[in-house]
Amino acid sequence: MNIQFKKGVLELLVLAMLKKSDQYGYDISDAISQKVMISAGTVYPILRKMKDDGLVTTYLSEESSGPARKYYKLTSLGIKKYEALSDEWLEFITITKQFLEE
Repeated sequence: MNIQFKKGVLELLVLAMLKKSDQYGYDISDAISQKVMISAGTVYPILRKMKDDGLVTTYLSEESSGPARKYYKLTSLGIKKYEALSDEWLEFITITKQFLEE
């Protein structure tokens, strides 16, 4: 897949996953990398920026086996960002599809 396509949509993919449920970085990275070829560390700078921008908060969760994991949770601002990016992306897909079908 074209690297520019990936760069443009990764933030939306992360937001979409967090809209479904709180998750930790590895799960987000793993789920995305199963469908889009990304390196293992690609998602963490995105999550860090989202936290800095107030789109997500974090909390530690103790698991029965292993160390505590940092989970990410969408804030109300994050939900608004997801909705805005989702609408923009769907509009972009529609326009692109029109050009491809002409």
